[in-house]
Amino acid sequence: MKNKRNRLKIISDILRSSVVGSQEELLKLLKEQHCEITQPTLSRDLKVLKVAKTPLSNGTYKYVLPSYNKPLPPPSANTLNGSLANGVIVSLEFSQQLAVLKTKPGYASAIAWDIDNKASDYILGTIAGDDTILVVPREGVEREVVVEIMNDIFGETKAV
Repeated sequence: MKNKRNRLKIISDILRSSVVGSQEELLKLLKEQHCEITQPTLSRDLKVLKVAKTPLSNGTYKYVLPSYNKPLPPPSANTLNGSLANGVIVSLEFSQQLAVLKTKPGYASAIAWDIDNKASDYILGTIAGDDTILVVPREGVEREVVVEIMNDIFGETKAV
């Protein structure tokens, strides 16, 4: 087994370069890198790296590393793209400055995690249920910017 710092780097490299959907799969990939660890150690390492599972368009999940300070393009349109997360996101509606994002059942937490980790400069936070996310923009962030953030993270669809 390699030291923890090297092990975390190897795990990060694997997650950046491969689609990994389970700890068993990740353990196998680590073994191929001559880094044999136990499942409990891997679980702790994933927690240290703040790895999360996010849904894929085919209904499966993959492990993702958090992305910090990802620059967002300037706002340009009041539409989110038609293939938004391949149909996982159903709608985006506003009430004053608050946004309500509807998803397919079971996807809200993963999508809220993406929003919280990729748009923290613009979004104060989210509250997720099973299929609904309350998106709270930071003070002064316009609806169009929220729509553009969703475009950047997930692709485009129409905001209502």
